[in-house]
Amino acid sequence: MKTKSKIALITGGSRGLGRDMAIKIAKKGIDVVFTYNSSKQEADKVAAEIQAIGQNAAPFQLDTSSIKSFDNFIKQTTEYLKEKNGSTNFDFLINNAGTALYALFSDTTEEQLDAIFNIHYKGVFFLTQKALPYINDGGRIINISSGLTRFSSPGSSAYASMKGAVEVLTRYLSKELGSRGIAANIVAPGAIETDFGNGHVRDNKDINAQIASVTALGRVGLPDDIGGVVAFLCTEDAKWINGQRIEVSGGMQL
Repeated sequence: MKTKSKIALITGGSRGLGRDMAIKIAKKGIDVVFTYNSSKQEADKVAAEIQAIGQNAAPFQLDTSSIKSFDNFIKQTTEYLKEKNGSTNFDFLINNAGTALYALFSDTTEEQLDAIFNIHYKGVFFLTQKALPYINDGGRIINISSGLTRFSSPGSSAYASMKGAVEVLTRYLSKELGSRGIAANIVAPGAIETDFGNGHVRDNKDINAQIASVTALGRVGLPDDIGGVVAFLCTEDAKWINGQRIEVSGGMQL
């Protein structure tokens, strides 16, 4: 008789890093519920890939900047889990969804700052808060940060500041949720070749080459470099890792 699978909820799981996380997690024998913002077609493809691995998968639409939509999202998700598994609960929350902002500090507008704040900090804060009653004791919270909280690159002050705030929040989560056996950690990717920021790193040859030149392993990161680390944190092998920032950057700007 097959052991009941654990379940991960991933935001932004239909493309880029989130897609790789979802597939790598499924390969660990974990069922996946994930969100997408606009492309249901891409989300359905990811769900089909996970189902082909032999794990359950279900995509749900969510704009992680729209805090007022979270109650309905949690209701939809937990009703699905109850119907599928007989319980509303899940084991792992991965806050991955995000967008880029490339603007110098002197040029950043209040509207841009608010948009980044809502997605990268306020959304993470309140989605985690609303999900918390449904995370099983002994579960994990994995937040996604950036190498830009350790090294500085002009044009990323607003984005990196929000990621820095999430890093502090993660340490507080690990402290406050320890009594429930819930571990909270941060994974901080370096520059990655995806369509993030309209392919800013992937498609600009000069930027790509410059990043490769300051990375110890001599290239820009790929989604495949990140998903396995997140999947590892969802396994028993990672049970004693808590309150940590794990940078996955190939040794960028050491």
